[in-house]
Formats: sequence, structure tokens, C-alpha cells
Amino acid sequence: MATLLACIALKDLPLRKTQIETPIDTSIGYEIDSNLVIVPILRAGLGMSDAFLNLLPEAQVRHLGIYRDETTHTPVEYYSNLPADLSRSMILLTDPMLATGGSADDAIRFLKNQGAGKIRFISVISAREGVKRITDHHPDVPIITAAVDEKLNSDAFIVPGLGDAGDRYFGTT
Repeated sequence: MATLLACIALKDLPLRKTQIETPIDTSIGYEIDSNLVIVPILRAGLGMSDAFLNLLPEAQVRHLGIYRDETTHTPVEYYSNLPADLSRSMILLTDPMLATGGSADDAIRFLKNQGAGKIRFISVISAREGVKRITDHHPDVPIITAAVDEKLNSDAFIVPGLGDAGDRYFGTT
């Protein structure tokens, strides 16, 4: 699923012409004209990184640690490993679940405060509430998602959803 989402997220990246040598002759080819930085929101977003790296082996992978406080449902930042200059980079922010949108909103705001101007948010499953929050707060950030489920429950989990994606991916349930 992450590979399909990566293809969609990358479909309109800026390209530059380049000369390439084939075994027969010289030809014109194209390469991505952007510094790509994959930023998984730890820890669940890590499960999507390999799919992006399979398509973009030259991309950097950096990390942003944000978790949702289970009582207040608000994001808590705990780790950042970002390049010094994000202004010339295309940020591919990954998190498999977009529920309330709190962590994604916080991550996008954090990246923008660090100078990021081009951000794409990629998730596997989203809730309408999260999509609305990101669209309202960051209309410049496209959301690439495979599905929008019906609602959030009283614990702010997506219904029907998948449960805790990080726990499922890492087998820690």
C-alpha cells in the first residue's frame, strides 16, 4: 500500500533534463529536480519508509517523534532529526493514520517553523476530522491517503480503522 501511495505522492515532482549514455547512443533523460526528504512520524511512519526508499534511493530519511497523549488526545513532540536547511527540500511526511489530525498538524507546523515550504502528507487511512483539520490549517499541504474511514470513536481512534498502527507494525500490541 505504501508503494502505491508513494507513486501517487511523487507523480508530479519537478524534473530536469539530463544527458544520459545508453549502450547504443546518447539520449535525453529526466531526473528529479528537488531534494527529497522522507520524514516518518515516529514510530508508525517508519513502516512506510522502505516503500519510498525503494523508489527514491537517493532521498534522505529524517525523523520526527510525536506521540498522542492518550488522555488529552493532543500531540507531544519528543524527537527531531531534520536537516539544517529545509527550504529547498520536498518533505514527504508519512504516518499511516490520520485520525484527529493533531500529530500531523503539529508535525507540519514544526516543519514549516524549520523552514520547510513544500510538504506532502501521506497516510494509509484517514478520518474526516483529520482531513478537515489539515485542509483548514494547511491548505498548501496535499494529503495523499488510501481511504477515509467513517468516523472517530470516543477514544479518537479511526472506525473501523486498524487500531494502533505502530503497535501492529512492530508487533507490540
